[in-house]
Amino acid sequence: MKRYFAACLLGTLSLGVVSPGAIAEPVQANSWHLVQRWQIGGEGGWDYLALDPATHRLYVSRSNRVVVLDASTGKQAGEVDGLSGVHGIALADDLHRGFISNGRANTVTEFDPADLKTTRTIAVSGENPDAILYDPYSKRVFTFNGHSHNASVIDAAGGKLIGTIALPGKPEFAVSDGKGHVYDNIEDKGELVEIDPKAMKVTHTWALKHCEDPSGLAMDIVHRRLFSVCQNNTMAVTDADSGKPVASVPIGDGPDGAAFDPQRQLVFSSNGGSGTLTVVHEDDADHFSVLANAPTQKSARTLALNPGGDVYLSAAQFGPRPKPGADNPHGRPPLLPGTFTILVIGR
Repeated sequence: MKRYFAACLLGTLSLGVVSPGAIAEPVQANSWHLVQRWQIGGEGGWDYLALDPATHRLYVSRSNRVVVLDASTGKQAGEVDGLSGVHGIALADDLHRGFISNGRANTVTEFDPADLKTTRTIAVSGENPDAILYDPYSKRVFTFNGHSHNASVIDAAGGKLIGTIALPGKPEFAVSDGKGHVYDNIEDKGELVEIDPKAMKVTHTWALKHCEDPSGLAMDIVHRRLFSVCQNNTMAVTDADSGKPVASVPIGDGPDGAAFDPQRQLVFSSNGGSGTLTVVHEDDADHFSVLANAPTQKSARTLALNPGGDVYLSAAQFGPRPKPGADNPHGRPPLLPGTFTILVIGR
């Protein structure tokens, strides 16, 4: 996932299928807005969040641990610790297991969601496992390894590495349709790949038109639509069966997370650069309308969705950007102590 924000101007890209007047008006009091702010604090950066609707728990990545919160109150229910460079969390509810990608250690931590205790550590066949996905169709866990441009495949029940899939570039977020197809954004190529999770191979590679550096990915399984959020302030909508472009929808700056709500036919993009949450309505399979660009907070780039309910985002405040050095080659600004926050956006 992105740990920086591109500085681009908000543009309007279209294939002629965004509904007229789709650019959102300023959010109204009865529309999408901040409903809760949970001051979590603590040290360490963050990446993905994951929500388990069955237990109503929110899993929040925090560098060397995953903090687990009650998604109704924000109270901490526990944590999974002893981790290294956490990126993502995948939940296999049918197996009563959870999996965490450790980007620095090149491992996956398996844990028991009931007591949050680690059950095993699994080495992956790549470098910097970032996005992690559980595919219920194959009952396999996939890590998408940013530095080695491949995906590692783990048998979720046995906890063993069973294969590696070569990818055409740097992978970002992935989704499963639960029917034998896994999809993944290829960030540095502006592409989208389709993977056969049982054969463990790429079956199609599609160019994402009008999309620069795709990161977050979501899917409408029923209507077979994929939603890639891109660094040029665009959400690229793709037909999941043919790979053909369907729409380009304007979103905010610095997007890194996406989610689809089948109950309300809504697509969300968390935009850390502009500090907004773009809410898009799927009018039908080929037409989309931007309903709101709800204010969040700059740095709120990743999200988790409670279907039919609220959206959760991680954010923090940062100090001045230092000059690049040996310990900080990218010159990333320091996170200010005690400012890490979970934002809850609803209506």
